[in-house]
Amino acid sequence: MEDYTLHTLPNGIRVVHKQLTHTQIAHVGIMLDIGSRDELPHQQGLAHFWEHMAFKGTEKRSNLQIINKLENVGGELNAYTTKEKICFHASVLSEHFEKAMDLVSDITFHSVFPEKQIERERNVILEEIAMYYDSPEDAIQDDFDELVFAGHQLGANILGTPESLRNYRKEHFLEFIGQNFDTEKIVVSSVSKLPFNKVLAIAEKYLKDIPRASTQRVRTLPNGYAPMEQVVRRPVTQAQVAWGRRAYGLSEAKRLPFFVLTNLLGGPGMNSRLNLSVREKYGLVYGIDAQYTPFTDSGFFGIFFGTEQKQLGKTFSLIRKELKTLRDKSLTTNQLHITKQQLKGQLAMSEEGNMSYMLMMAKSLLDTNRIDSLDYLFRQIDAVTSSQLIELANEMFTEDQFCQLTFLPEN
Repeated sequence: MEDYTLHTLPNGIRVVHKQLTHTQIAHVGIMLDIGSRDELPHQQGLAHFWEHMAFKGTEKRSNLQIINKLENVGGELNAYTTKEKICFHASVLSEHFEKAMDLVSDITFHSVFPEKQIERERNVILEEIAMYYDSPEDAIQDDFDELVFAGHQLGANILGTPESLRNYRKEHFLEFIGQNFDTEKIVVSSVSKLPFNKVLAIAEKYLKDIPRASTQRVRTLPNGYAPMEQVVRRPVTQAQVAWGRRAYGLSEAKRLPFFVLTNLLGGPGMNSRLNLSVREKYGLVYGIDAQYTPFTDSGFFGIFFGTEQKQLGKTFSLIRKELKTLRDKSLTTNQLHITKQQLKGQLAMSEEGNMSYMLMMAKSLLDTNRIDSLDYLFRQIDAVTSSQLIELANEMFTEDQFCQLTFLPEN
């Protein structure tokens, strides 16, 4: 039985709601299927810039009115941009749900992009770029995308570049929105104690006048993949490394088994194979993890760590040993059971957060047109076999197909 309610408005916008009678907090978000990968070459960084500018003035509110609307009642307003999504969301006491819906819909659909604010916010984003440059653990993940998706917008930095940000004006935002705005690719998602009929009535009040819109936009598939290696000298004290390759997209059947395999190798658990070997046994790193991020039509797998430059050889040797073990040796029945139980526990705990669940519902509807229940995901995990994992390890953990990016100390 579905534990959410879904309704499509006449203009194509979908409203999804999960009622939780025991919570006093309401979470609401509007997610658009627009991200940095949808930028044309002359628009790099514009999606993220739009996210910032949404807070700087609408047809009926100044930037200070936007800031104070929910802060004055103890609420929070926020937003984020990814490669494929832009989301504006708020959290408030349930009694202020309508205030949140009013404000989130206002900044999403009625921004006016004041020229003075564009200039100010441009400088804010330039500072954000500088902060990323000063944080090699963050910077290497963005720069690694450029290797894995070379020549494609999935490889471009979400923040843009100082050069790309320099000339944006109001007309550039309006052009980008016009090229990508599609009401059938917008989801309003909420979690609160309110009944669905009340949530829907409030949503209709603020969204019914949004005109139906569609776009002919077609996302280009990532082009041919070629492993590359790059070494960059940076003002860092440790060597930072990203090592990996392209992986499966959201629609591919191997996606979930590969997620199981990646979690076993270097997931958040302290008992991941990489953490036990490289950190706990030999103390070569403070942290090491393996990540798998699927997009709608592609994805990437990466191993990330930092270590002393003189320890790079030994660290790589240990990582290669773990990859080889997964390629050569099937998990025992008990090892497979533990792997599955650990992942199911992680997923269940992640869904305990109501805001995270609200965001998940919106993203799932946009990506797959459905919301999978936890029980369904558990059944999919239980169906994974040792033979599947060893086949995937031999397919994906072929090191001659890995890209490698290394930041080395300048001195």
